[in-house]
Amino acid sequence: MRREEERGVQRTVIVGDVHGMLAALLELLAQLQLVAGDRLIFVGDLVDKGPSPAGVVHHLASLAATALYDIVLVDGNHEDRHRRYQRNLVERPVIAAQQAAEAPELPALAAELTEAGRAFLNMAVPFYRLRAHDVLIVHGGIPGDMRRFPAGVREAEQFAGRERDRFRKVLRTRFIDAATGGFVGLGQEKPGDPFWADVYDGRFGHVVFGHQPFLDGPAEFAHATGIDTGAVHGGALTALVLPENGRRSYSQVRTPVFVPRR
Repeated sequence: MRREEERGVQRTVIVGDVHGMLAALLELLAQLQLVAGDRLIFVGDLVDKGPSPAGVVHHLASLAATALYDIVLVDGNHEDRHRRYQRNLVERPVIAAQQAAEAPELPALAAELTEAGRAFLNMAVPFYRLRAHDVLIVHGGIPGDMRRFPAGVREAEQFAGRERDRFRKVLRTRFIDAATGGFVGLGQEKPGDPFWADVYDGRFGHVVFGHQPFLDGPAEFAHATGIDTGAVHGGALTALVLPENGRRSYSQVRTPVFVPRR
């Protein structure tokens, strides 16, 4: 797994939110007919909700270990919550216990992950740039009041405190305040608050994102493309394929609605 863009790839394939749908992921990868040198970028949220989150992580960790492909994981809000839980287990066990009681998927995944799986998740980057395509990949979206984007991952990782918290909203942005452009928390949007991609002006390049499921297929905006097509909700698992020379295309695998056992 590489942390910065490199040359020499065959194709770039950007995959939407997998959410534990291992069978769909395997089918999609077979459909793509990967060749050595292909770059695979996941927009985040590999885990939670679906039947086999640990299986998804372990398969991709094994794929990355072959070094046949350049595999990149962009951090999603679900990876982020698992990482915070792992940190709390060591630093704040009382809070970790509260998290586990409220969200049993946190200790469940922690128990299933191998060291290689945890290492793979810890290699996630907060964003990824494809300069040749003028594409910026984030999990959630761009708040409308964001005036500057980090030049590289290393710069973003040096953020601390409020600056870090402001930047990490790119993992969770859906709606933004109609007046200020600021981040609006889930369920707190008011009538008139737009979805961020409807008003994004392309200031940081064309954004490819996940986080918001679009069950009717990939959502194409003027300066953004949403590729979470609801794999865990009975939609599809989608990949956006960007050849080095040629037109972009989509590959999809339809999925059933996943109903957890009780």
